[in-house]
Amino acid sequence: MNHSSKPEQSFSLGANHLHAVLREDGIRRDTLMQLVQHWGDTDSRDDIIDALDALAAVVSGVAREGELDAAVEQVEDVAGMDTAQVQVSIPDVRRLLAELTEVERRTSRFQQRGAVEIKHPSMLPTRKHLAAQPLPEQADRRTA
Repeated sequence: MNHSSKPEQSFSLGANHLHAVLREDGIRRDTLMQLVQHWGDTDSRDDIIDALDALAAVVSGVAREGELDAAVEQVEDVAGMDTAQVQVSIPDVRRLLAELTEVERRTSRFQQRGAVEIKHPSMLPTRKHLAAQPLPEQADRRTA
């Protein structure tokens, strides 16, 4: 669940708590606006439709390496699309930093436990594992 005061531009915790989710609706909106900006010009519209058809063929078929990227770039070129980027105001930078910091705090619990990297909670040592391999100070107590 996204608890951001601005969910359309936010970081949240992934459903499995093992990743962050970045939401930036502005990029999608700008992409669509740029795509249809040249739509009124008949020649541009035909070129955009041809490029979208080529992209659809790649997506629905078995794409060779680089073919998808080339098809996407063709759509971007014929539609005159800019780089997908969004300006972020200073207050939003602070808010996003706080959101990402909270997500990082929660996801990092699964990253390092001593010298062993933990990727999933099911990989955490159980009492059975700990009993089978006691820590050095526990072994000392058992022999004393």
